[in-house]
Amino acid sequence: MLLWILLSVCCIAAAQPRSSSYSGEYGGGGGKRFSHSGNQLDGPITALRVRVNRNYIVGLQIRYGQTWSQHVGGSSGDTEEIFLHPGESVTQVSGKYSSYIRRMVIVTDKGRFFPFGKEYGTSFNAVPLHPKTVLRYISGSSGSVIDAIGFHWDTPTSNCVHCNK
Repeated sequence: MLLWILLSVCCIAAAQPRSSSYSGEYGGGGGKRFSHSGNQLDGPITALRVRVNRNYIVGLQIRYGQTWSQHVGGSSGDTEEIFLHPGESVTQVSGKYSSYIRRMVIVTDKGRFFPFGKEYGTSFNAVPLHPKTVLRYISGSSGSVIDAIGFHWDTPTSNCVHCNK
């Protein structure tokens, strides 16, 4: 009987569709670890601030719903800010890295793309493994620049009443 119950539970778990996936980690091994896993509870990604200098992606800050995450990375360079349209989501992030993140290109499901940084280093292309999933949050490591980054994908959130307003 116990074997039957265990087998039934395993079959039910295997039949559940999976939606989450992870791309990364891209970059080097330095810096202090960060994760925005808790930020995704504030809603979907609605805006990004990317700080760049002539060689690297220096810093990142992401708005989840109406709440900005803590800034990760350094404070040098210039800040570029992008706002997603209502209902728009990030579906791909490509770029270049060496010991640090040098370039990122953010692509949305509305066909918009936003390039940041310089074309130098090893290429990466982060996309979700499952259909109809989007970027939910990021993690990685940073110091005076973004040392490494990873992308966490899942189904879009629907619990944010005031997002993108």
